[in-house]
Amino acid sequence: MPTDVLTPAAVNKVVVAFLDGRRQRGCSYDFSPLKETFRVSAESDAMQAKSAEVSMKTLKAVFFVKDFRGNSKYRESKVIPLGKPGKKVEITFSDGEKIAGTTQAYNPAALGFFVYPADAKSNSLRIFVVNWNVRDVKFL
Repeated sequence: MPTDVLTPAAVNKVVVAFLDGRRQRGCSYDFSPLKETFRVSAESDAMQAKSAEVSMKTLKAVFFVKDFRGNSKYRESKVIPLGKPGKKVEITFSDGEKIAGTTQAYNPAALGFFVYPADAKSNSLRIFVVNWNVRDVKFL
């Protein structure tokens, strides 16, 4: 088997939240919390023929999701269960949106950090929060 073939495990389903309010759904094969850019392609574009480069400077957050359908009527719990690993945190974005969960690597000087949602039923597996669009980080 060729070593350059990406397995399904290497594919990240993402919903990219831009500062201007837009959301883009797709797959990312090269996301890194250390890089200023990454590429997103449509879910149906396994060959990444029409992928678009996304700059972290234009983003609020990157939501790594279980599926693209989600449930817009579901209201996530902000209560963090006892025993969940990491520091309990509530993030308030510049636009007022709040998310709650846990983090293991918050550093305000870094490009961003991962938050794991409080609600196990969340469609998001993890969220990469871009630091410069955060109004407040509150440790719970």
